[in-house]
Amino acid sequence: MTAPEPTPAVLTGMKGANDKPFAKLVQTLSFLVLVLLMAMTVVLFIDALPAIRTFGISFLVGSDWDPVNGGFGALPFIYGTVMSSLVAILLAAPTGIGVAIFITEGFLPPLLRQPVSIATEMLAAIPSVVYGLWGIFVLIPILRPFMKETANLLGVIPLLAGPTPGPSIFVTGVLLAVMILPTIIAISRDVLRAVPETLRLGSMALGATQWETIFSCILPAAAPGIMGSVILALGRALGETMAATMVIGNTPQIQASLFAPGYTLAAVLANEFAEAITDLHTSALIYAALVLLGVTLALNILAQWLVLVVSGPNSERGGR
Repeated sequence: MTAPEPTPAVLTGMKGANDKPFAKLVQTLSFLVLVLLMAMTVVLFIDALPAIRTFGISFLVGSDWDPVNGGFGALPFIYGTVMSSLVAILLAAPTGIGVAIFITEGFLPPLLRQPVSIATEMLAAIPSVVYGLWGIFVLIPILRPFMKETANLLGVIPLLAGPTPGPSIFVTGVLLAVMILPTIIAISRDVLRAVPETLRLGSMALGATQWETIFSCILPAAAPGIMGSVILALGRALGETMAATMVIGNTPQIQASLFAPGYTLAAVLANEFAEAITDLHTSALIYAALVLLGVTLALNILAQWLVLVVSGPNSERGGR
């Protein structure tokens, strides 16, 4: 005598019962992430409180950084962090998306796709200090003539004016672009592969060329995922410490030219935290860390908003 087959209702009930502990575990872990972020923010805020009480909002707009005389303003570091990250993302985003299209859309022989994918992902495994040394001994000598010629030709534009000593915001941006490329390529490649093949075939059946299919069908369908890869890459560029410290010049001044030395929030923390000379100096550095966290969160929230704008009604349909 065989046992009766379970009805759909029984199966549904069993599935729900088994899923409940797992759902609770996932909810708890998700909640812990928020708790961890809030705890980090609270601890930074408490330790930065002496500097917050002393300098207030002027810490964010002041450009004087003088630990000996007790003057602290983080604007040069905020400027260096944002500018170097913008240069990096402007260089890395189109390059990374282009490489992902090159790998996934049949422009590369099948035999070479896997080696190229592995080679790009290997870039992510290189330690940042190695990137820093590469920046000093290879990237700066390569870019210095380019920066010099650009400054000679377009020096009337403040953003491209000389002199060009070598270590600079521009070099840091190029180096960060190389470092964040694997993130953009790997995620964009997987997102492009996830686009249904029927979408490509349908577009080409209607007479579209391969490029028309890519730009009118594939990229719009993959846009939210590609934007997510850019967000993750931007987060790494903002927080990168060692490599940026080695090639940016560590000069706490705001200069309009990208070819001038600068400083980043992460770099000043790495350089000065272990050698802080007063409690106020330590508190000011923690205040800078709090600002770095705030800048990162603000840009990520802005990027998430852009994802919602780009995905629009498609995300709603996908959620149903």
